[in-house]
Amino acid sequence: MLMGAAAMVGVYLYLSDDLPKITSLTDYHPSIITTVYSDDNRKIAEFYKERRIVVPLSSIPLQLQQAFIAAEDARFYKHQGIDFFSIIRAFIKNIEAGTIVQGGSTITQQVTKSFLLTPERSYERKIKEAILAYRIDKTFTKEEVLYLYLNQIYLGHGAYGVEAAAENYFGKSVSQLNLAECAILAGLPQAPSRYSPFRFPERAKQRQIYVLNRMLAEGFINNTEVTEAIDVKMDIKPRRNWYIEEVPIYTEHIRRYVEKKYGKDALYTQGLKIYAAVNIEMQKAARKEIEKGLRDLDRRRGYRGPETRLAPEEIEAFSDKRQTVLLENPLVEGATTKGVVIDVNDRSGTATIRMGDSRGIVSIDDMRWARKPNPNLAFYQARVKKVSQVLKTGDVIQVRVVKKQDASDLWDLSLEQTPDAQSALLCIEAETGLVKVMVGGRDFMESQFNRAIQSRRQPGSAFKPIIYAAALDKGFTAASEIIDAPIVFEDEVNDFTWKPKNYGKKFYGPTLLREALTKSRNVVTIKILQDIGIDYSIDYARKLGIESELARDLSIALGSSGVSLLELVNSYAVFANQGYLVEPAFITKIEDRFGNILEEMNPSRERVIDKSTAYIMTSLLESVVKEGTGKRVKALQRPVAGKTGTTNDLQDAWFVGYTPRFISGVWVGYDNGRTLGKGETGSRTASPIWLGFMNTILTGKPVRVFQVPEGVVFSKIDAETGLLPIPESTKTRFECFKEGTVPTEYTKKPDTIVDAESFFKSDM
Repeated sequence: MLMGAAAMVGVYLYLSDDLPKITSLTDYHPSIITTVYSDDNRKIAEFYKERRIVVPLSSIPLQLQQAFIAAEDARFYKHQGIDFFSIIRAFIKNIEAGTIVQGGSTITQQVTKSFLLTPERSYERKIKEAILAYRIDKTFTKEEVLYLYLNQIYLGHGAYGVEAAAENYFGKSVSQLNLAECAILAGLPQAPSRYSPFRFPERAKQRQIYVLNRMLAEGFINNTEVTEAIDVKMDIKPRRNWYIEEVPIYTEHIRRYVEKKYGKDALYTQGLKIYAAVNIEMQKAARKEIEKGLRDLDRRRGYRGPETRLAPEEIEAFSDKRQTVLLENPLVEGATTKGVVIDVNDRSGTATIRMGDSRGIVSIDDMRWARKPNPNLAFYQARVKKVSQVLKTGDVIQVRVVKKQDASDLWDLSLEQTPDAQSALLCIEAETGLVKVMVGGRDFMESQFNRAIQSRRQPGSAFKPIIYAAALDKGFTAASEIIDAPIVFEDEVNDFTWKPKNYGKKFYGPTLLREALTKSRNVVTIKILQDIGIDYSIDYARKLGIESELARDLSIALGSSGVSLLELVNSYAVFANQGYLVEPAFITKIEDRFGNILEEMNPSRERVIDKSTAYIMTSLLESVVKEGTGKRVKALQRPVAGKTGTTNDLQDAWFVGYTPRFISGVWVGYDNGRTLGKGETGSRTASPIWLGFMNTILTGKPVRVFQVPEGVVFSKIDAETGLLPIPESTKTRFECFKEGTVPTEYTKKPDTIVDAESFFKSDM
């Protein structure tokens, strides 16, 4: 017997020699989620390896504590970390089975296994577990052990700890759980997958009843409470996917930034709190306008046909599958869904669509746009006249639900199709540089490529304001006269000749700088660039925040070098901010798990151009909206400055503009660079998206005007010559100038003026 005791002591000393120090539990820093918040502190994303939210024991309902104790370790308050009765019972069961089929672990042992040991199923590990559990019980109070256990335990579907599980299953904090919900959670530790209330609600219910009965047996609750809890209908909430639900492309940008700067471990395990600049409602408005704009574009280009075509015998099976989908996502007004054409009637001008067990009608008026696509057709081409020109029985199509017909089970529908084109929208708050909105594409689930930042596309004429601003700082004024006439560039080395033209393939003779930008005259812009110099202009663009590589040739005047939407919007922000370049900010603050600030927004604010230059550019860009290519956005009925952009072959459409409060930019195009189609310019394709977005976010906000800074003066000029007016001047205007640059010459009398049309007339 003495030898046996000595052997046991030897085993104890051998196994306990390399055990972890239990004092490490005093520094309980488990893997917890990193949370991202919007500008109004709403949660918009979570990043984690283990979805855990640590809460104090005082926030965990007593009934939930009792439920876990009753189900997992009824003698928790009586044993010293090890329950020998449970161990003996489990030992007998394992001997009978010839393998380890049952454990006798206490809550303390489960804590030990979770923190300090591996999940290996062996007798050696079980002995180590028992030794450590005993030490822990001597070192920590029962409440401390329970706190560790309830925050650490895995409860299924990625949830670690009771707070994360309460959010997962019930959409509420653990402190708000009722008895029935407490029993559901307490039933999960044994087999989270098997008793999942998402997947197996009946099993979860039976396990809940078991837990309630155990609580009754332990005297924690009475019979009435058991009965009432069993009768409570479980309201299991679908788990929210925070990452894709609100502002996915924005939070993905933040994720990449934080991972690069702080590392994966910090991002996924250290429970950072990240406060983003994004505004959820503005982001939703942007996505809505992009969807509308792209669908309008898609309709102008024509109908690409059904997604597929079914044989008559396949329609029933397809409808059954769709009904399963519609049970989870019922038809509602405004929703887009799939259906199959079951009847086409040219006489009534309708097609009947089956959507699961529901039916709807598409009339000819809701499909007249659906001609065969042709990139060379303008949007005003003739539309279809008969339903059969578009649809056939068995076509699987996309429809938008308009409304339920009165006194009928039929839905009114409109024919739709998923747009092929993509769009990006970015909005920066003036002065602060806060990026309130960033949409990088039509649908994040289809493509995670961020076209607002990662893409480099030719900006076309949207780049011209940079050239004009550079010219203002090189001696030009808004009233400078440039001759809009043909110009030819010969490259003898490469045997290449370039003859730049204006968009309308016409030339206009003597043209003032304001009119040249307002009407987006290509040739005048090239001549300005030629005058001020390519290297100077590129350096100027760098000052305004353009970092992308720019070609060192005259084509940059027409926006031939690719830039990002963020770069272009930020360069326009310099004009809005009276010459200051403000660093765009996506994050306002990052805190660690203890509340220490890791970084806080302190964006650089550097004056890069004179405020008088910035204001004159704003004035010029206001003319683009009032009289030029940006006239569509006059409908905003506020002071607006902006510029359209359209590239060769109509591959890219842009509008970048600003009010005194926000600078926003929109790009539209195809990822593969194909043409958007005849007539699809920045004005036609991009500016309506910009207008719809800005109108939404500015509704109800006071109207602001652009402030005139010191150093800017106004003088009446002859609007045709740019010189001081004379009585014979037929058209005058007040023009803005930098102090000291107001013209001093008067316009010559009419008999000494060569008429512009006589000076030069060409339709090339």
